[in-house]
Amino acid sequence: MKDDGPDAVIDIAKPVNLAGGLEFSNLTYTVIKKVKDVNGNWVKQEADLLHNITGYAARGCITAVMGPAPESRHFWTDDRLFPMLTVYETLMFAADFRLGSMSTADKRQRVEQLIEKLGLSSSRNTYIGDEGRRGVSGGERRRVTIGVGIIHGPSLLFLDEPTSGLDSTSAHSVMERVHDIARSGSTVVLTIHQPSSRIEVLLDRVIVLARGQLMYQGAPRDVVGHLGRIGLKVSKSENPMEYFIDVVQEYDRSDLGVEALAEFALTGVRPPLLVAYEEMSASTELPQPKRGSHKQAAGGSRALAKNSPTPVYYAYSSEILQGTPTPHSSDRTLNEDDYMTDSMVHPIATEAYRKLTPKFANSFLPETWILMRRNFINITRTPELFVSRLFVLAIMGFMMATMFWHPKNNTQGITDRVSFFIFTVCLFFFSSNDAVPAFIQERFVFIRETSHNAYRASSYTVACLITYLPFLALQAALYAVIVWLPLQLDGAFGYFLLVLYVSLISTNSFVVFVSAVVPNYIVGYAAVIACTALFFLFCGYFLSSHAMPRYWKWMYYVSTMTYPYEGLLMNEYQQNKTFGNVPGNSILESLGIGIEHNLKWHKVYAILGWAVLYRVLFYIVLRFFSKNQRK
Repeated sequence: MKDDGPDAVIDIAKPVNLAGGLEFSNLTYTVIKKVKDVNGNWVKQEADLLHNITGYAARGCITAVMGPAPESRHFWTDDRLFPMLTVYETLMFAADFRLGSMSTADKRQRVEQLIEKLGLSSSRNTYIGDEGRRGVSGGERRRVTIGVGIIHGPSLLFLDEPTSGLDSTSAHSVMERVHDIARSGSTVVLTIHQPSSRIEVLLDRVIVLARGQLMYQGAPRDVVGHLGRIGLKVSKSENPMEYFIDVVQEYDRSDLGVEALAEFALTGVRPPLLVAYEEMSASTELPQPKRGSHKQAAGGSRALAKNSPTPVYYAYSSEILQGTPTPHSSDRTLNEDDYMTDSMVHPIATEAYRKLTPKFANSFLPETWILMRRNFINITRTPELFVSRLFVLAIMGFMMATMFWHPKNNTQGITDRVSFFIFTVCLFFFSSNDAVPAFIQERFVFIRETSHNAYRASSYTVACLITYLPFLALQAALYAVIVWLPLQLDGAFGYFLLVLYVSLISTNSFVVFVSAVVPNYIVGYAAVIACTALFFLFCGYFLSSHAMPRYWKWMYYVSTMTYPYEGLLMNEYQQNKTFGNVPGNSILESLGIGIEHNLKWHKVYAILGWAVLYRVLFYIVLRFFSKNQRK
């Protein structure tokens, strides 16, 4: 530091005492937000969430980021897990995703060690649980989430509000485990809001931010000295960190703003003191800095009058205080070689390693198999969704069988069969609507896992489809067996079953795609119901394709109900047999449906085509638009 009078600055050199970890310099993050101007109009304005922040997070230490502004508080958003998996299974699947080709025995050993390290041995075989199912406690759930993130032994770990929503005991238990993780050699950076005194002693460094600017960086125990250099004294009964946050808030509410404190943190230029118009406290002697000396501010120092309703005035000073902690100060004394990273020592080799290192731990097929195994476990342990569909289809099939029992060989019999076919198509479409909330709940897990490159969106798309195929086949077969004989249906039973099956696949793909687009299940239900009504209207039952207005005819081809409805009718009537003295082909022609022999197979291809299209759209949404974004 050079002392050249009022314009002196502190020279911040590269830290030579940082044992690895994370260093950041002049970090700025700007967002666009809408604000009202003086005329009350909404305009776009840039806002710096981070403004020229410089500092570091040391390896083996916990660095906590905090601030006084309520809008800067981040809540823990990645604490969603599959409720019907046990603690062990959750961590084991995480190991399968993140540890790649490691042997199963080694994965199990690592999971067991992690369970013991996180203090989860007593709940090893307990379900995670959710609002409707009893499972692990909130603190245990948080520790499982942390375990999922560190199963692969990351050197750098970011945690967003790991204690949010937990009681004091659970929060302290979680932070003790995080402290152990840091001491094992990881660099831990976390955000935290108002830590208790018990948690504060577990923090090695704190970075206090306000309005996107750096207020303080250093050990929590050094906050008292930092306040003393400003000219403020902390009473023994008050928590220094909380007091400092109050000071920052007072400056933020004043005309000076937090810029004065940011300047002090960066250069050591003492900020103007806020002094109550009426004396709120007596002058106190400033604590002496550890290194060098400095002059007292003109007029002495005074305690900050917090929350005072009286006017305040400012005692300006451009004095630079020696010994003020700067973004690169630290009480760690290590060798410079400890700070050197591999990229500094072997830059060419490091770049080559980055190019050779795969983005995902597994190839496409193994990770698809892992996803299928997990999906199958979740389905079998939550049978309500599948069993309820079977129950509905069985009941409705029984009702159709008894209502249209042995249709007569006349015009009424033809009408009964046509009514049965359109009802069946609608029933199968509506039976998939209950999948809307299922995927929306799972989407949060998908976003967290894919943000860590646990697996590909493509493998997830394929695994979701394959897992449900046998369950959809059972639903179609149950309904087909119940209604086939009572309705005395002609045509091929195999084709009838196939159309029902591929129809379920198509509708399931459509509902899953909608679930990926909508923000919540309420909007999802509304979108699916609206689309179902449109598909029903334009499927050809009310108006044949030839009778539709030209400007609406495109909806006839878009409707996914068109193809199973016409396919079932073709299977029944595309033959020389007469129905009530009316040839089958004549019935089809009267309904505006073609009578070409192979046309019914084109309907199957069309249904499968729509299923593939919806799955591709589902993949595109997952791959490019499902990101973990904050608002």
